[in-house]
Amino acid sequence: MNKARSLSGALLLAAWIRVPGTLSAQQPEALPLKQAVELALQNSQQVAEAQARYDVAANAARMNASTFHPNVYAGSGAAYTYGFPQTPGGTAPSIVALSYLQTLFNTSLRGQVRAAGERTQVQSLELEKARNAVTVQTTEAYLELGKVRHSLDLARSELDGSARILDFTRQRVSEGLELPIEVTRSELADARLKQRVVQLEGQEKVLQRELTALLGLASDQRIEVDPAPLSLTDQQRERDLIDSALVTNLDLRQAEHERLAREHVLAGEEGMRWPTVDIFGWYGLFARYNNFQAYYQRFQQHNFNFGFQVRIPIVSGQQSATVALAKSELTLSEMEVKATRQRVELEVAQKYQRVRELEAAREVARLEVKVAQENVQLLQARFEERRSNLRDIERARLEENDKWLDFLNSDYDHQKAQLELLNLTGNLDRLFR
Repeated sequence: MNKARSLSGALLLAAWIRVPGTLSAQQPEALPLKQAVELALQNSQQVAEAQARYDVAANAARMNASTFHPNVYAGSGAAYTYGFPQTPGGTAPSIVALSYLQTLFNTSLRGQVRAAGERTQVQSLELEKARNAVTVQTTEAYLELGKVRHSLDLARSELDGSARILDFTRQRVSEGLELPIEVTRSELADARLKQRVVQLEGQEKVLQRELTALLGLASDQRIEVDPAPLSLTDQQRERDLIDSALVTNLDLRQAEHERLAREHVLAGEEGMRWPTVDIFGWYGLFARYNNFQAYYQRFQQHNFNFGFQVRIPIVSGQQSATVALAKSELTLSEMEVKATRQRVELEVAQKYQRVRELEAAREVARLEVKVAQENVQLLQARFEERRSNLRDIERARLEENDKWLDFLNSDYDHQKAQLELLNLTGNLDRLFR
């Protein structure tokens, strides 16, 4: 077994059994996955846009709620008066004016305020979804880059073995011990290995650029990844995962908040049969040059009004229409919640089954590697006893490398499926516990 193959095999085996390899200290310092995700979240335009949308929703909710808070305004101005003194708003002109307004009771506005609060929570969950999407994308690119690099090491070591097989076959053909077609077959196998190396090198470049773009690094900066797999071995029961998803799934939580928002709107519109109450206050400092004394028997410079205004609905054709609209929107929202719940249950069940299948496939690939390793050892012993030749050993080593490649692909697919399941059930934070 050559040195390059021994190094890659030791690294892969150490990663698989989760024991630090003795050769890992010779590798450049790797960027931990947790740190890579943190850099991606800081650099993500998607997260920044989601944060901006959340800020807009939060400020809109504050603006709606300001109606129920004290609102005090002061102002002044100057105007030429000819005839009855009044301002564009219909009030009397004053040197200084001070007004106060606050809504005490208005069910429609209160419902809108509560609905805005629920929709702020929807945007908060949208921000969390954006962060989760970036986390999953970064993690998948990180893991795939590690897999491709391991595969590339194995493929390059296979080229060395393939070259030895080709030389050995040519020697036997020249000695008349093999047919010429065996050389062609060996050349074809060698060409296929070179094709695989080219493909893997291309994949490595693409993944390297994708990861540097996600992390906000220079495109030519090499990123060393940690070969250790994720710690996601504790598998829950399907029913537990479904129950967890029905509580923590972000899409379902958003649908629930939207339903609550429409419930608040409906309750507010139905409550408009009750009176609305506002508090108001007004102070004006009048001047004689506005000719108030020409229209009123007594001029008073300081004027103050304070009280409350009650509006009682008698007949309102608009109210029945708004209530009907709010009811129909609530019905639609309830249907969306139900559909989302059913979709989440189905997706969790499907992804759970997918994880189980890939876990079984990974175990098969692991055992195939073990069988291939034992086959190499057996042929090595036979070679020492002169019962096998060099080509048999090299082909067995190539087969072992192929099984390692299959195991790497199977292990990556399994971890990717686990990531998708964690994201669906709202448990992505388990990655870095």
